[in-house]
Amino acid sequence: MNDHYLKKLDRVTAILTQLQSKPIVRAQDLAQKFEVSVRTIYRDVKTLENAGIPIVGEAGSGYSLMDGYKLPPVMFTKEEVLSFITAEKLMQKFLHQSLGNHYQTAMEKVRSVLKYSDRNLIQNIENQIDIFNYQPKTEDTIKNIIPTILESIAEKRQLIMEYKTVDSKISTRTIEVVGVFFEFNYWYIMAYCILRNDFRQFRVDRILQISKTQNPFLQEYGQINDYRKNSNGNKTKVRLLVDKKIINHLVNSKKYYGLTEEIETENGIEMTFETEWIDEGFPRWLITFADFAKVLEPESLTVKLKDLLIKISGKHQ
Repeated sequence: MNDHYLKKLDRVTAILTQLQSKPIVRAQDLAQKFEVSVRTIYRDVKTLENAGIPIVGEAGSGYSLMDGYKLPPVMFTKEEVLSFITAEKLMQKFLHQSLGNHYQTAMEKVRSVLKYSDRNLIQNIENQIDIFNYQPKTEDTIKNIIPTILESIAEKRQLIMEYKTVDSKISTRTIEVVGVFFEFNYWYIMAYCILRNDFRQFRVDRILQISKTQNPFLQEYGQINDYRKNSNGNKTKVRLLVDKKIINHLVNSKKYYGLTEEIETENGIEMTFETEWIDEGFPRWLITFADFAKVLEPESLTVKLKDLLIKISGKHQ
């Protein structure tokens, strides 16, 4: 068997896997994934149909497996098994606790279809991989909170929740969740808040109660990153001149605080931000490297920084 047919066999097998894992698969997406022409994908789908696989759909609209059709258990390569082990270690450290039991059950099902030799591979290697995370996990007061939130997104149903803000004020909110994301060791939801008539993000560990309603979403939403990039909150433009020697220490935080532009000059790196946290969050972050930075604008940030330094100094006299 020549190389051409081997590549086709691998590709056809991979297309079958895609059909098993997704409700609809478009030929254009498959062509992009496997770096072949759309016409080649059409021929591959025809090969599967000729082999007796009941594929529903047609070119241009997308393909799916006939409802109720069952395939034999999927077999995994050695490389795929090793990737599962590594992913499981990551999940143990960073997965939200409300998803933990579900993930563990899913992994047990994956292990159950492995060949005996692959099970031995897991046993021999899993204790040789570890992920070191120095941040403590947050504790939630609600069981299965993330699954509840994800169900509301899938069903397009509003949620009612009691939420505790950073200053310990408690309010009741009706929200339509756009998505869930993990950042700086916390889980957040991005949602449209009916009370504020605007998009807001909420930290999951500050939700005290939550329940699904029968009320449908009032509008359609795009992808979560669209709303994180284009938040409707009031933003302030900030320009800093930062010493080049500490730039590498800001790699993980500068984008979080709204970095929009970075220009290298003779005197340092000029950084421009658009931030919603000009009163508290941004000044407190800036103070961690203030001896290597100069505020170019706004002047009010310089005042806030000085006030914060005086406050800190007064507590440690």
